[in-house]
Amino acid sequence: MSRTTQGLPEVLQDYIINVGTRPTAVQNALRDATSALPNAGMQICVEQGHFMSLLIKLMGATKCLEVGTFTGYSALMTAEALPEGGKLVACDVSDEFTRVGKPFWEQAGVSGKIDLRLGPGVETLDALIAGGEAGTFDFAFIDADKDNYDHYYERAMVLVRQGGLIGIDNTIWYGKVADPTVNDPDTAALKALNLKLHDDERIDLAMLPIGDGLTLCRKR
Repeated sequence: MSRTTQGLPEVLQDYIINVGTRPTAVQNALRDATSALPNAGMQICVEQGHFMSLLIKLMGATKCLEVGTFTGYSALMTAEALPEGGKLVACDVSDEFTRVGKPFWEQAGVSGKIDLRLGPGVETLDALIAGGEAGTFDFAFIDADKDNYDHYYERAMVLVRQGGLIGIDNTIWYGKVADPTVNDPDTAALKALNLKLHDDERIDLAMLPIGDGLTLCRKR
């Protein structure tokens, strides 16, 4: 939920995008379409999208999951990183927002890799588990309503295979997680999850200051 990396000077942000990433015309077009929306800030930044794409390729991932698709930029980056026959299960509650991304998925030739499921995320993940898909996903990305992050994380831990990766967005939360005076519900939920992840012996952990904070959890 940040179209830029927090605290990064604009000139350096532009340099990183211009020299350190290779966005396609379709990726740029989707970002332009999203920028017209009042809540465009919910989209992840370019450098984060490219970083996750590289991780997926390095892992040799073939089956991915995301909770929170918004207008579909992260889904586009994930699907493009997957090999032929790869699959992304994309979960969201909004037909309005996800509809923005569908034409761009088509243009990029990856719509066949994306299984979009609309409905409450917890219900969708529970259905995947009940359907026998536990331990079958290589990578999961969580970027949705913060009060349910812990629920999404626990279900992702079931769905991701041993050695698989879970990426959790917004774990820096504009710096609010480090401010003891800020304890609104979203911030409190993220603070609690960050502490839980720190102590969770089921995972290997790294919190990265990219975008609005990206925590990577490798399932042991």
